[in-house]
Amino acid sequence: MDWTENIFQEFVDALQTAMDENEFERIATRACHGLGFRWFAYLSIVDSSLKLISSYPRSWTNRYLRLQYQRLDPVVLRARTEHAMFTWGASSGSIRPRDRQQLRFFDEAMRFGIKAGITVPIRAGFGRMAAFTVATDDSLMEQGHLLATSQDVVQLLGLYFHTHLRGRLAMNEDPQRVQVLSQRERQCLAWAALGKTVSETAEILAITARTVAFHLENARRKLGAASIAHCVALAIRQRLLP
Repeated sequence: MDWTENIFQEFVDALQTAMDENEFERIATRACHGLGFRWFAYLSIVDSSLKLISSYPRSWTNRYLRLQYQRLDPVVLRARTEHAMFTWGASSGSIRPRDRQQLRFFDEAMRFGIKAGITVPIRAGFGRMAAFTVATDDSLMEQGHLLATSQDVVQLLGLYFHTHLRGRLAMNEDPQRVQVLSQRERQCLAWAALGKTVSETAEILAITARTVAFHLENARRKLGAASIAHCVALAIRQRLLP
């Protein structure tokens, strides 16, 4: 097991016991530091509601939220339209300001030292989106180097963070509602909602494909769905899933 696998395993183990957003923030911060990044940020947009959990300087995140910078942020705009993980760097030309407002946004981010990073777009169904980002203040640590050293593990960090956080928030809101499905059934459905196949989910959860299919079928039967896709849709509508 190499060092990135150790970081990821520690991250996953810690997520199992995280109870609130502060604990999720500490866990993700530790993982991103282990990978050599300075900050992480998780942003979720559901309808007009925005959630931001981040280790960025508080003065920056407070300003970001107050001025609704998610409407200008080219990283967020790109994450809304793309499915694949991407790198960005303010000084590399990978994201370019389109107008004076975006130029001012770039300048402000640079003043806080936010220079480059990797972002994982997350499709959450029914128009909902999220993005998980790790960022650095090292202007030399950009593009190919970022992907070469951290690509696979960052994508897994983002997907696991999103799934576990949304599951924990749903449980905290209404502990009785989430008991309709078992934890493993919700995990399998959550990965299906993110577009993972049975075999991919089996690899992620370290169980067999047959076991994944078993849990998906149980969930389908419990919710009275006609198919797994229908089951995912019902679970999201009933807020049983992240």
